[in-house]
Amino acid sequence: MIGAEDMALAKRALVFFELLGDEEKRKTEAQLYKRSFEKGTVIHRGREDCAGLFVIRSGYARAYLVSDEGKEITLFRVTEGECCMFTAACIMQNIDFDVIVEAGSDMEALILPSGLYSELSARYVAVADFTNELMARRFSDVMWVMEQIVFMSFDKRLATFLLEQSEVDGTASLRITHEQIAQHIGTAREVVSRMLKYFATEGLVRMTRGGIELIERDKLKRLTI
Repeated sequence: MIGAEDMALAKRALVFFELLGDEEKRKTEAQLYKRSFEKGTVIHRGREDCAGLFVIRSGYARAYLVSDEGKEITLFRVTEGECCMFTAACIMQNIDFDVIVEAGSDMEALILPSGLYSELSARYVAVADFTNELMARRFSDVMWVMEQIVFMSFDKRLATFLLEQSEVDGTASLRITHEQIAQHIGTAREVVSRMLKYFATEGLVRMTRGGIELIERDKLKRLTI
């Protein structure tokens, strides 16, 4: 059983908890468990993986797709205090998910096992509503990514990514390679390198050993408008 502090986090994230019956509350408290993941660990790969509903305790998870050619694109991130539904995708019938979820940083998560989550969804409308709302939110995230790819110029996409990554990491000094950026936004490393070089000549960023430092955040933000 997890500790009181972690249980309080789980209750805030699982907004349906207080609507459960006493027996289901006891089951939830008894079966919730905590796991740690190193950065880059794949925690879900398709419907064959179904550990359960993840509540991110620290760090963040990244959900992405991989093309037949091996090109990656990040669909969304799940940060501290948020829930990752794709790790419990097996409870959603007639929907196939080829989304991969990995630890985007060293990460800890509280996990509600898929069997119990499925049981709660079948018995409580509030849990089913929670599932639908969470999936709708993630669909909105994916549509935002698609809009970026289709309608947004690459300089805007790159500036948006750098600002978002800085927000997630909590620092202006990003420890990330050009190849990793290319994987996130679904393009070639050479394209990323050329645009970063242009950003550097404009004084927006500074290249560092193994990373990038954001120098002019306001100018980067203006690029995204």
